[in-house]
Amino acid sequence: MHCSNLSYKTILILFFLSTCAFVYGQTIQKDVDRFLSGHYLTNGPGATAIITKGGETIYRNAFGKANLELDVDMRPEHVFEIGSITKQFTAVAILMLVEQGKLSLTDEITKFLPDYPTHGHTITIHHLLNHTSGIKSYTSIPSFFDNARTDMTPKELIDIFKDEPIDFAPGEKYEYNNSAYIILGYIIEEVTGETYEDYVEEKLFKPAGMTQSRYGHKSEIIKNRATGYQPTADGYEIAEYISMTLPYAAGSLMSTVDDLSKWQIAMNKNMFITESSKQLAWDDYTLNDGSKIGYGYGWGPGKINGTTSVEHGGGIFGYETMGIYVPEEDIYVALLTNSNDGDPTDKAIKIAAIALGKAYPEISKSVSLSSKQLEKWIGAYEFDDGAIRFITLDGGQLKSKKKGSETFRIYPSGPNSFFFEDGMISYDFSEDAHGQYVTMNTRMTTTKGKLTDMDLPEPRKEITLSAGKLEEYVGKYQLAPGFIIDVTTKDGKLFCQPTGQPPAELFAEAEDHFFLKVVEATTTFSRGDDGEVTSMTLFQNGREMPGKKMDVDHDKLTDEDDNGLKKEITLSIDKLKEYVGKYELAPGFIIDITTAGERIYLQATGQGQLEIFAESEDAFFLKAVEAKTVFTRGEDGSVKSMTLFQNGRELPGKKIE
Repeated sequence: MHCSNLSYKTILILFFLSTCAFVYGQTIQKDVDRFLSGHYLTNGPGATAIITKGGETIYRNAFGKANLELDVDMRPEHVFEIGSITKQFTAVAILMLVEQGKLSLTDEITKFLPDYPTHGHTITIHHLLNHTSGIKSYTSIPSFFDNARTDMTPKELIDIFKDEPIDFAPGEKYEYNNSAYIILGYIIEEVTGETYEDYVEEKLFKPAGMTQSRYGHKSEIIKNRATGYQPTADGYEIAEYISMTLPYAAGSLMSTVDDLSKWQIAMNKNMFITESSKQLAWDDYTLNDGSKIGYGYGWGPGKINGTTSVEHGGGIFGYETMGIYVPEEDIYVALLTNSNDGDPTDKAIKIAAIALGKAYPEISKSVSLSSKQLEKWIGAYEFDDGAIRFITLDGGQLKSKKKGSETFRIYPSGPNSFFFEDGMISYDFSEDAHGQYVTMNTRMTTTKGKLTDMDLPEPRKEITLSAGKLEEYVGKYQLAPGFIIDVTTKDGKLFCQPTGQPPAELFAEAEDHFFLKVVEATTTFSRGDDGEVTSMTLFQNGREMPGKKMDVDHDKLTDEDDNGLKKEITLSIDKLKEYVGKYELAPGFIIDITTAGERIYLQATGQGQLEIFAESEDAFFLKAVEAKTVFTRGEDGSVKSMTLFQNGRELPGKKIE
């Protein structure tokens, strides 16, 4: 009988390696399934996920529903709108044309758009690719979403933003910019004579074998299309319609996790561009002053528990996506979701860490330390950037609090090491002859703090109020237009939930007086002559913000307040632009003033846009609600603050940008 040339030793080694690979794959499957199934419910919008290593699939699964109405389970084959992951394809298409000598990264955009107003600046393709052009991003223009259902040509789309003022000189700042990628798509069409859709599908998708990928169209029948959803107060609804001509080269493409893994394999094989061009795409560019921007061309640098990665996410009506590649280990991760609360970024990072064998810590796996071990690290630490962080011990739980910010629990992974709840921020404590230190590790940065002799904040003394007493405070309190605090009870505890934020527990220190532990803030409730609670006041960051209870009959605007509201005058667009900016009227409550055309708009945190109308220079009124605003200028004549008047109340806010 003829024997193989392989020795028994070689056979044993191969068997051992294959067994290790099998066990590794089984571990990945179990750990990632456990993690993702905890985040995507079986009866809600879902997700598809893939992990490849060395081009081989080591994990592939789906969770939740692809269609809630028809009760269709999600499968890995389902097709998603991938949003801004599209930018990778646009960037590679541009680099292909550069390598073919059809354009240059230093070409000015006026070479392709001769009438584009650059305001005397030199804007190049390089600036477009890495979001440093200063061009106004069309998705930040208030009027844009009024036309979300309207089909447009690339040139019509460019006409929407081209006359907007430059936000900054090219190369001076990094600001994520969808307009830039619209122009890049237009340039691809001008240079090739093909539509962006045809070029990407023929020159990229087909060679890579991406048979389920395509330019998105709402009207076409697309097999295995996952329906996109957006969250509401009562569950979910089908996402708002947007014409796919509008995201265009910035976010119009559709794909599957399988096809995206094929895209990464093609990139690794340099199928479309050379290795040097690929490194240009994966680079971390600098501004004119030499500072890093954290972005390349269609990819951004990242780290997965210390290991370098390149990555990009996407978000569009009804879908959120994330793709990560770890070159050092040749690991690729894609996570696609069909809801605007799918939040795939951190989840993709965490499953990439699992695949790397460097999983982020979990609370359930924290270790137990003695009181003496925990007390060792208590104190106030001053960091290199001047920030002060207090480490305190409360009921056996170590906590961290940046001065002026929230309090977070930290959990031990060892005697000297602790991690925050999400596992992606950690502390390493140490000491030497010169003092005691804490090193703070975030995903991308490491900073160090030294123990000081600064006193820790005095803990507040809480008291217990009866369930009946707590019920007296329940209700909604309006602290500003669109900014409401909802006070509720649950299991004998009192909670407050500001507009657009999660609920936080309130702790009583006296009847009608409460404090929060998650942030430095207190609330005081006021009562009427009949003893009923009629209002509350929030105290935070040195500010006092009263709010009336909404189910109590309060006086409306006085006649004096209402006088003259309808006397409208016209101000020039240049004058209107003097008021543009963000104004903070309360912690977390910001009013954004913008212009579109010759109109000016106000948008409060979590609310829709409302037009405001001038009754004099610096004074405006709203027609949609009974309110008015007055802007205040500094000695140099520039607008510094605004005051909102509504329901007989006066609410000032400083300009923050």
